Amino acid sequence: MGNQSTLKSHSQQLTPAVSLQCDGNLAIVQLTRPEKHNAVNEQTLKGIAQAQKILKKNKAIRAVIITGEGSSFCSGLDFPSIMKRPGVAALLYLKLFWPFANLFQQWSMGWRNLKVPVIAVVKGHCYGAGMQLALGADFRFAHTDSQLSVMEIKWGLIADMGGPTLLRELVRMDVAKELMMTGKKLSATEALELGLLTRVDEDPMAQAIEFANTLTKQAPNALAQAKQLIQTAWQQSEHLSLRQERLAQRRLLGKSEQRATAKSVLRTR
Repeated sequence: MGNQSTLKSHSQQLTPAVSLQCDGNLAIVQLTRPEKHNAVNEQTLKGIAQAQKILKKNKAIRAVIITGEGSSFCSGLDFPSIMKRPGVAALLYLKLFWPFANLFQQWSMGWRNLKVPVIAVVKGHCYGAGMQLALGADFRFAHTDSQLSVMEIKWGLIADMGGPTLLRELVRMDVAKELMMTGKKLSATEALELGLLTRVDEDPMAQAIEFANTLTKQAPNALAQAKQLIQTAWQQSEHLSLRQERLAQRRLLGKSEQRATAKSVLRTR
């Protein structure tokens, strides 16, 4: 992972699926399910939420990098793992009825609440939930081998982890619709051309660390204000947009069409 080994002055495993490494003013949040291409399970969601909470309170941190262990950034939601635990699945479903951002939406939107710049380092698979995690960062540096997709449609669902709210800031409406309605896979070059990525490089981690070090030299309050100002200028009501995601997902999740679609996918695995 590039120069990451030089940054480990302090490391903690928040959950079996997420670790947090800090070196002075730089933090690295890493998904740690490489054998599953960092597919998202309950422990991944909780780990990311915990990392966001810790970093929000840590005034020494001036920049954050999000990455994934192994060959992929994140291959999306681990549906088989979640469905094996009906109680957990039911609890997560009930959160679609919350009148505010739920745990799934916090997955991406929580990074917006940090007062420091956040950089996602993407490689390999960046699908579904992984795509939405990357979109939640302020910057996205990707390896040339990366493949990106808003893939939820293949399960008969829509992206409801902040994706639509974030896509509107980066691409035209028709492009966002195409990505969500087709689930098409994009190469790193294609994603860069569409505006979904910031940079593409053979060593995105090294590039991200260099960029983060540049940012940490800036006045921290000015960085925080710049981040907030741009986010406010680029968006309308986030609350209403996230609410629409939850309502749309409630109309799909668990219905006969969605169950049939998901079963069809599982049969081919």
